[in-house]
Amino acid sequence: MIIRFAQPQDAAAIAEIYAPFVDGSAVSFEMVPPVAEEMAGRIEMLWPTHPWIVAEEEGRVIGYAYGSPYRERKAYQWAVEVTAYLAPEARGKGLGKRLYSVLLDMLKAQGFTKAYGVVTLPNPASAALHEAVGFRPFAVYRDIGFKNGSWHDVGWWECDLAEVVPDPKAPLPLTSLGYGRDGEL
Repeated sequence: MIIRFAQPQDAAAIAEIYAPFVDGSAVSFEMVPPVAEEMAGRIEMLWPTHPWIVAEEEGRVIGYAYGSPYRERKAYQWAVEVTAYLAPEARGKGLGKRLYSVLLDMLKAQGFTKAYGVVTLPNPASAALHEAVGFRPFAVYRDIGFKNGSWHDVGWWECDLAEVVPDPKAPLPLTSLGYGRDGEL
């Protein structure tokens, strides 16, 4: 298995992995699963400031993780929201932890100071994954999302990536760290 940066041509596999979390589930609050073209646009929109990575086994994408801006206002630029999704056959084998470890190391190198995970509750597997890689729960938004005929809580997990300093430098794009889009990470 290899872990590498996501490419636009991975978008169909990523959309296929993600769709069950949208359809018939409250894990994602999206209402309609994005098609491959939309996923490709999401990947491209965030490169090179926020990484999308995939796990590939025997030429097939079986999981992915990415970071995205926490909020759009400039004062939040050191914070990043992260997420990971796995194909059914890849779950329960430590792949989520491996993807998050690679992703968090990359985000640290870029200069992000905080990472946030957002989890629809209850979701013990996602909560355990976040805690296994150093996140700690800090808030629950009660009855914040309505999907599939019911209200859902959302839990927030936080991970310190770096010490906060009085005069921080802006996070670096991946290209400034020597990362290209090709090859294994």
